[in-house]
Amino acid sequence: MKRVVITGAGTINPLGDTVAKTFEAMREGRCGIGPLEIRDVDRLSIQIGGQVKDYDEHAHFNRQQIALYDRFTQFTLLAARQAMEQAGLNPVGDLANKSGVILGTSGGGLNTQDENYRAVYEEGKNRVHPFIVPKLMNNAAASHVSMEWNLRGPSFTVATACASSNHAMGMAFQMVRSGMATVMVTGGSESMLCFGGIKAWEGLRVMSKDACRPFSATRNGMVQGEGAGVFVFEDYDHARARGAEILCEVAGFAMSSDASDIVMPSKQGAARAIAGAVADAGVAKDAVGYINAHGTGTAANDKTECAAVADVFGAHADRLMISSTKSMHGHLIGGTGAVELLACIMALRDGIIAPTIGYEEPDPECALDVVPNVAREASVNVVLSNAFAFGGLNAVIALKKF
Repeated sequence: MKRVVITGAGTINPLGDTVAKTFEAMREGRCGIGPLEIRDVDRLSIQIGGQVKDYDEHAHFNRQQIALYDRFTQFTLLAARQAMEQAGLNPVGDLANKSGVILGTSGGGLNTQDENYRAVYEEGKNRVHPFIVPKLMNNAAASHVSMEWNLRGPSFTVATACASSNHAMGMAFQMVRSGMATVMVTGGSESMLCFGGIKAWEGLRVMSKDACRPFSATRNGMVQGEGAGVFVFEDYDHARARGAEILCEVAGFAMSSDASDIVMPSKQGAARAIAGAVADAGVAKDAVGYINAHGTGTAANDKTECAAVADVFGAHADRLMISSTKSMHGHLIGGTGAVELLACIMALRDGIIAPTIGYEEPDPECALDVVPNVAREASVNVVLSNAFAFGGLNAVIALKKF
C-alpha cells in the first residue's frame, strides 16, 4: 500500500478565511460564534451561530458564476484554491486522469432551496432560475472543483450528516493508498445558516441559545456554523518526487455503524471506529497524543464520546488531550470534520493543541483532559479526528507527524 500525505490545505470558516488566520484564532481560543445576520432572524428562537461574517461573493465570483454557485459551493472553491495553490499542482495528462475530488456535505445548496421556496410559496412567483437544480444539488461543489482544476479521476460527494467530511476524506485516503488515484482533493463544506435551516434544527431541541460549551457540566446544546475545509491528499512518492512541502501523513481511517438509533449515539459504535483507525494506522494506542473530539456540546454526544475514548484507551485515556473546536467555530454539520482536521494539523506541525473554550464546570462523566479554555503547547506524533453522525454513522481519521 502507498503512503498518503497532505500537501495543501485551505479554509474559510467563522474563525478566518485562510488556514493561517484559523490557526491564529485557535491558538488564541477566539470564539467565532455570535448573533446571526440572516433574513427573518427575529422569527427564530435560536439566533446565534458560527457565521462567516462580512463575506462578499462578488469579490470572488462573477455574476454568471454566482448564478451557479450556492454559498456552500463558493466556500468550497475558495478553500480549494488555497489548497491547490499551496500544493503547487497543475494536473494535466495522466495526472489529471489520476486525480479526483471527494467532498462531504449534508445540506448542500440549502440556501438556494430556502430562497426559492420562499419565492414560490411566500412571494407567489411561478418561475425560478433555470439553474436552480445544478445550484442546489449536493454534488455541485465537487463537480465545480473538478472542472476548475481538470480533475478527471473519481469525483463524488458523500452525505452522512455530521460525519460527511470524515467519510469523504477517509475514502480519498483509501483511493490514494490503494493506487486508484495519485491526488485527491477532499474535505467538506456547509452553509445551513438560513431561516429554513435553523428552523428545522430548532425542532430537535438540541440547540443552545447562548454558547457551545462541550464537556462542561453547564453545557446546554450545540451551535451551528458554516464554512469549508479542503485538502490535497497525495501519494507520498509523487509528492517527494516533485519536491512538495508535506504537512503531515494520513495514517489510518475507520468507520462503523451503530445500527441502533437514528439520533442517539452508541458508545460501542464510536469505540469501534476509534479503535479501528488506530489499528489501521499501525500505531500503539499509547502513541496517540491528541484527539479532536466530535464534542457537540450536547449531553448525549459528550458523555458517549468520553466513554468510548475511555474504553478504547484504558489507562492511557487519562494522559490523552482531547478538545472540541466546535466551541469556537460551531458545528459545521457536513463540513465540520474538514475544519477540525486543521486543528489536528496544527497540533502535529506547530505543537499547539487547540482548546475547548467556554468550559465552566467539570462533568464527572467527561473526566478527561479536555484542554479547557486555553491552548496548550505539546509535542504529539499521532492524532485522531472523530466524527459521529445522526443515523449512527461514525468515521475517525488518524494523522501522523511527517
